[in-house]
Amino acid sequence: MSTNNIVAAIPTKSTYGAVEIKEFIRKNTWRSFIITIIAVILLLIINIVLALTSTGSDNVIAPPVISKFDLIQAPQEESGEIDEAAPPPDAQQIVNYGMEARAGTPVPIPDADITQDLAEFAEVKDLERALRETGTVDITQAPDFNIEDLKQEKIVAPPPEVIPRSDEFIPVEKEPGVDLAELQKRVVYPDMARQLGIEGRVVIRVYVDKTGKPLRTEVLSTDSDMLNKAAIDAIMKTTFTPAIQNKQAIGCWVSIPISFKLR
Repeated sequence: MSTNNIVAAIPTKSTYGAVEIKEFIRKNTWRSFIITIIAVILLLIINIVLALTSTGSDNVIAPPVISKFDLIQAPQEESGEIDEAAPPPDAQQIVNYGMEARAGTPVPIPDADITQDLAEFAEVKDLERALRETGTVDITQAPDFNIEDLKQEKIVAPPPEVIPRSDEFIPVEKEPGVDLAELQKRVVYPDMARQLGIEGRVVIRVYVDKTGKPLRTEVLSTDSDMLNKAAIDAIMKTTFTPAIQNKQAIGCWVSIPISFKLR
């Protein structure tokens, strides 16, 4: 019996073990530490440079703020000196309009030089007689007239009422009211609808202001467009009772049904 030689390969011992791993970790740890220190130093340098730059821009001196009190001119001290009187005007600038000769002694002048103004010359005795008859007159008194008559009263019309949308909710304690029976009597049946035998029901949405007057209408639903105008005309000719909110009348929308039936 032959025996085969079995040869088993024995693996060689690895040269990479725990010692090599520890050495690798130690090198990478120091490398990371050095990189971190360098990054921190760079960040500090950048912050210092930015701080110095911003400080230099803050040193700019702003212009002074001038308040309204600085603009008021201080009162000047009164000086003891008296201003010199203004020199009299030149003799050529003085114009004689003949006023001095009206109530004084007449001055004889040639007839050719008498102007229309001087022709109305009155002697002192004539003036005295006129004053005795009419009395004294205060020439400084203003004319008697009523200033109110000169003022034109400007009538300012009240602003138009702002009508909300028909679908807008308005909280009220009481909606606008109307006697539907009386309203139905005001409806005029359209001739064309009567001839065609059209009947139906129209619901009109109407806005009633605080005085009970209808201002705007919208057709909410209708069985025939030929009936809409007759329903709207009847509603616009009707006076409603306004809606009540906090015991005060206000404007509000309300739906009114109108029936059209042939008898």
